[in-house]
Amino acid sequence: MAEVVRARVDAWCWAVRLFPTRSAAGAACRAGHVRVNGERAKPATVVVPGDEVHVRGGERERIVIVERLVVKRVGAAVAVACYLDRSPVPPPKEHVAVVAQRDRGAGRPTKRDRRLIERLRGH
Repeated sequence: MAEVVRARVDAWCWAVRLFPTRSAAGAACRAGHVRVNGERAKPATVVVPGDEVHVRGGERERIVIVERLVVKRVGAAVAVACYLDRSPVPPPKEHVAVVAQRDRGAGRPTKRDRRLIERLRGH
């Protein structure tokens, strides 16, 4: 009888480098940022080849299809072979909002500065 290989979703996401740490992967699962086949996934949810995993975090959403199961962290080249990436293309840099930065040591914004910042943000 052939043994069916299974992996926890938090361990698999960490092993294929979707998260920097296993605890971050587990926390994302508990917060509802990971879905397996459209259902919210707890950290112990089992994934098998063919499952679709949605990971929402950082600046974009990742949609991957499980190709191969791994439970130990692998190198980047091997990790890419473990899933099929169906993620939407990230927006170009021109469309990303620019974050205002103040000079170091400039202190807190004045009332006038704050009003200008709010006007830029559309408040």
